[in-house]
Amino acid sequence: MSMTSTASADAALLVRDVDGQYRPARAEEVLSQARRVLSHRLRRGATMSSPQAVKDYLRLEIGVLEHEVFCVLFLDAQHRIIELKQMFRGTVTQTSVYPREVVKEALGCNAAAVILAHNHPSGVAEPSRADEFLTQSLRSALALVDIRVLDHIVIAGSNAVSFAERGLL
Repeated sequence: MSMTSTASADAALLVRDVDGQYRPARAEEVLSQARRVLSHRLRRGATMSSPQAVKDYLRLEIGVLEHEVFCVLFLDAQHRIIELKQMFRGTVTQTSVYPREVVKEALGCNAAAVILAHNHPSGVAEPSRADEFLTQSLRSALALVDIRVLDHIVIAGSNAVSFAERGLL
């Protein structure tokens, strides 16, 4: 279902207020509920059988931020979720990522694999050369301790680019 701010009241998503009356849902309420649903799909122990669910979750979590963040989804040997962690926070155009810290956290979680993710507040989801270099550096560092990098996803608003789908891994 696609909704715009000019949607009629009968096409709007409705919520019940404290008085029991129904009213159109505010955008924040819809997004909050969507985060809960996607978060439940990505709960600890869930198997990563849907890359699209990961992209959708990341779009909601980091796609709207005005600063860059770098996240790591830690997975066990069966690619079940251990934890999604925001590892680094940056500025509007860049984030400093330290491979040593990613390796340390992965070992602490006892992860067998990871999915890397970061956002581009510019709205352009195309990976930069620096993103490609960082991915290879992290992949090499994690390989030394037998942890696989399954993907690196770049989020820009509602767009998502997967390194794995592009053949960059």
